[in-house]
Amino acid sequence: MSAKPPTLPASLRVQPREGPLAEITRKLLDYLLSGEIEPGTKIPSERQLAEGLGVGRSAVREAIKSLSLLGLLDVRQGDGTYLSRSGSDLLPRVIEWGLLLEEPRIMDLLEARAEIEVVVAGLAATRGDVEAVDRVRERFEAMRVADERNDIDAYVEADLAFHLEIARTSGNEVMANIVTSLRSLLRVWAERVLHHAGETRTSLPMHEAIVDAIASGDAEAARAAMRAHMARAHRRLREALDAEHAAGAGAS
Repeated sequence: MSAKPPTLPASLRVQPREGPLAEITRKLLDYLLSGEIEPGTKIPSERQLAEGLGVGRSAVREAIKSLSLLGLLDVRQGDGTYLSRSGSDLLPRVIEWGLLLEEPRIMDLLEARAEIEVVVAGLAATRGDVEAVDRVRERFEAMRVADERNDIDAYVEADLAFHLEIARTSGNEVMANIVTSLRSLLRVWAERVLHHAGETRTSLPMHEAIVDAIASGDAEAARAAMRAHMARAHRRLREALDAEHAAGAGAS
């Protein structure tokens, strides 16, 4: 039987100054790394955390989901949520979250991702063989299916797989690893951008243009198509961040 979780400190309570998810997740990070909970230990329930933070349970659930994506938390269905046992890589992941949560860093990450993915797209067009291009098309078709079903979560997964397949097709392992890391860091915000927009249909043509350019072996067109896609992603993230700020201001 797991030990009873510790009493939540009063300092945990959120004082909204930024987007709700960022503030809640930052508070949870401070708490999880305060030494109150050992790695491998069950953390307080969503209800207890919501009461301690002074926010709704749905907001806490989103923050926990975000932290679990980076491996900081282990969500066990029917049992509870545990602080990751992997203490050796806990600090690097927290540093990653610090980069993710601070708005200037989010934009820096997106800028870096855009430059690298543009280069990667050009390399994929130059180096991709028939089998590799077919795999990229398969990933795009998965995005199309998710769009037809209006399944935003599935679309995010398919979009991630699409970009990673292009990175692999580039034949540059270092750049492929960088793309993987950057997209993992921005994954939570990719979800929020699409949920904020409420649709995925307008995103598909931009991805299709990338596929067509890579398939034709036109590196210049592939870079241009990816650059246009990245510019749109940057703009939509800016809109989502502004919406987060507006929501935070309305709650304060």
